[in-house]
Amino acid sequence: MPVPSRSMRMALIIGVLALGATACSPIVDVDPASDAVNPSCAEVMVSLPEEVAGHALRETNSQATAAWGEPSQVVLRCGVAVPGPTTDECASVNDVDWLIRESESGDVWTATTYGRNPAVEVLFDPNQMASSTVLVDLGGPVTQIEQTAECLGLNDAVDLPTNG
Repeated sequence: MPVPSRSMRMALIIGVLALGATACSPIVDVDPASDAVNPSCAEVMVSLPEEVAGHALRETNSQATAAWGEPSQVVLRCGVAVPGPTTDECASVNDVDWLIRESESGDVWTATTYGRNPAVEVLFDPNQMASSTVLVDLGGPVTQIEQTAECLGLNDAVDLPTNG
């Protein structure tokens, strides 16, 4: 029986270590959004950063979802319902408008893109990390979806006029 080469042994060791690392970090269970199969979500997903607010990207069990941190500190879902004009708090971060909703307990914020179809939703604990850091880290990938409406100011979100 031939002896495996040193490079083959190293590849095997690296493979076993990778499996071990995966076993330590279980797959995150995230419900997919209703429009998760939208092709624009695929563009967002392939653009996601390996880290958000210093937390590493983890594997999730459903399409168009992502999670960072162990335990999950930031969860993203693409394809959530597109919000219409609203009086919810609206923040513009690096040319991406986000509707911000705080849970009753105040320990979870839900930021949903405004003026993009499909919409992207991000959940995180503002007591654990700055919302500006999370939204800056995820703003680039979200810009893969065309903006069709914008926030005019705090608590004032309206549709943009369309051409033609």
